[in-house]
Amino acid sequence: MSKPNNLPSFGSRISLAFGAFFKTLGHAEFAARVRDDGVGPAVAPAVAPAPVPAAAPLREATPDAALQLLSLFQREARLIDFTQENLSGYSDADIGAAARVVHEGCSKVLREHFTIDAIRSEAEGSRVTLPEGFDASAVRLTGNVVGKAPFTGTLSHRGWRASSVRLPKLAEAHDAKVLAPAEVEL
Repeated sequence: MSKPNNLPSFGSRISLAFGAFFKTLGHAEFAARVRDDGVGPAVAPAVAPAPVPAAAPLREATPDAALQLLSLFQREARLIDFTQENLSGYSDADIGAAARVVHEGCSKVLREHFTIDAIRSEAEGSRVTLPEGFDASAVRLTGNVVGKAPFTGTLSHRGWRASSVRLPKLAEAHDAKVLAPAEVEL
């Protein structure tokens, strides 16, 4: 189901955030572009709008699953601790070591609770042709988008799709808003 104004879903935003985070850590030129733009990673100058079905009904998104996932990322990867920490006083080596722990924990959560498949099987950098009627919710056109399909371009990201989700069941009385309880050592 398409989002109004082609806004990415919560799951897509998580993927984008992790991708941008690790690309920023690993690629100095990309990090400089993010810093200089002041608004986040600039992937391409233009994005083609995806077709929006007329009067598509909207589903109510409940926050419990998102909060549960955030809690799992905190428990296994200390993701919230990492993002809430002011990193300005740490060396790049210290930040890199912390990022390794966060990466390993996040990978564990994704492996245990999701089956994630690439949307496109071609290698990034490959030339691809998108036929008329391609799935615009699964493939985003960037760059100088003019005309109509078929489109031929370079695959800059294979894309990801969750083929299964296995989140634990929650007890009725569970407060999903408590992402990590405070700890008091006695």
